[in-house]
Amino acid sequence: MTDKTALTPATHTAPPARFSHGVKKGSILQVAGQVGFLPHEEGRAPTPAGPTLREQTLQTLANVKAVLEEGGAGWDDVMMIRVYLTDVDHFAEMNEVYDAYFAEQGLTGPPAARTTVYVGLPAGLLVEIDALAVLG
Repeated sequence: MTDKTALTPATHTAPPARFSHGVKKGSILQVAGQVGFLPHEEGRAPTPAGPTLREQTLQTLANVKAVLEEGGAGWDDVMMIRVYLTDVDHFAEMNEVYDAYFAEQGLTGPPAARTTVYVGLPAGLLVEIDALAVLG
């Protein structure tokens, strides 16, 4: 049996409940839903990157990437991405930001599969993203 390892990058605070920001077991790495909080600074409560969908989406993707890298993975290892939006009217804008972001990532393989769903999130948060990666 392969050990399961919790992943918490230095940029992240400890989770607010009994879950991990990411978990790696063997060649599988699951990133928990990340939101657009700015990187952790001691003494500061988690703070959204800004009020706009663009700011929060870019920071959310950066937070997912930090967990991937903590587990030895990158975007080319990601098989599935799930995007959770609070407003159906944000879909087109999120797609524009998402496409521009991944155009800059230098992927060498096909992009990950993706699902987008609409949910409620705590006040002020507009987007949450999780990812499943397979290494090796």
